[in-house]
Amino acid sequence: MALKGVSLWSFCSQAPQLGIANSHSGNFGQIVNLRGEFGKCHNWQCCCLSVLAQRAINPVEDEKPTMPEVEISGPSDGAHENDTKAFHKDLNLLPKPLTANDVSSSPSDGSKVRVAYQGLPGAYSEDAALKAYPKCETVPCDEFEVAFKAVELWIVDKAVLPIENSVGGSIHRNYDLLLRHRLHIVGEVQLQVNHCLLGLPGVKKQELKRVVSHPQALAQCEVMLNNLNVIKVGSPDTAGAAQTVASNGIRETGAIASARAARLYGLDILAEKVQDDDDNTSRFLILAREPTIPGTDRRYKTSIVFSLEEGPGVLFKALAVFALRDINLSKIESRPQLQRPLRVVDDSNQGKARYFDYLFHIDFEASMAEPRAQFALGHLQEFASFLRVLGSYPIDAV
Repeated sequence: MALKGVSLWSFCSQAPQLGIANSHSGNFGQIVNLRGEFGKCHNWQCCCLSVLAQRAINPVEDEKPTMPEVEISGPSDGAHENDTKAFHKDLNLLPKPLTANDVSSSPSDGSKVRVAYQGLPGAYSEDAALKAYPKCETVPCDEFEVAFKAVELWIVDKAVLPIENSVGGSIHRNYDLLLRHRLHIVGEVQLQVNHCLLGLPGVKKQELKRVVSHPQALAQCEVMLNNLNVIKVGSPDTAGAAQTVASNGIRETGAIASARAARLYGLDILAEKVQDDDDNTSRFLILAREPTIPGTDRRYKTSIVFSLEEGPGVLFKALAVFALRDINLSKIESRPQLQRPLRVVDDSNQGKARYFDYLFHIDFEASMAEPRAQFALGHLQEFASFLRVLGSYPIDAV
């Protein structure tokens, strides 16, 4: 079988043709020549870490939580309220999340890695960032896309963002943002989720009448919440729910968040591990402006995205390029391709058939330093209409 495109795995000669664009820092006037950096790696035959896309892929629409946010209000004992608020830390001292309007860059002194995450201080994403970089300086962002932009604009060095949960499934928004932005996956973090029921100091869980948290966290703790017979109130994130409870000071309102959020916002942990599934685990991706150079010294994972033309068995052929080389696939995800969301196909009957057009995200367990991975992608390129390598990085063995 002839494999075309094997010569594509050279950093030096093909980098200008593979979509390795210079990273612009917006209003800061800084330009980083990534091609120059890749030129230092001439001994590596694995340019697939660069962008293979020859055309842009637009992301899908934003997906918002379906559970409505409810304004928390209700009667409270004034004496109790004054007592409990005395326990709260000054919330103004916590770092404020970056927004899309933040354009000022605060360069790090180099002593710490600056890592962006989505949410408020105490979010599970911040826990994941601290697991990956224990001495890092964490930078909260109000949206996923702001975290992407913060890396692109050199405001931070890395971003740690959730990609899937063992109970809730994939975070589709971040799959789409990976296509919109030219960042590279340089690592992964698997974090065991420990949902805690939080309340104001001195409050018993039997006193609670409503519980605030992210809709997914509420769904993952359904058994406990039903036993308490409380009202479930949606919030943009778990740490924000803890902050709401701390700032409002209403004794009958609790939150589901992390143990770290309880410490940050001066709340009591009324119960730990309240999730329905004890093995609840979230997987996060570490994103950076430049790719890592893969090796063979440990287990590696490579993430790619591709699209295929219409035809019988074409997806089977795409997956077979990995099976033929004994490469294990650890993740398969399909997303609608908005640039061409519908494909019109001639039908045997009168009229035409319309099908969705998809992008396929695949994680496979092999390093791009291995010839078998290089040949697999060379084989896949023969019938893929679009192919991009998102990163080749060490597996987080938990």
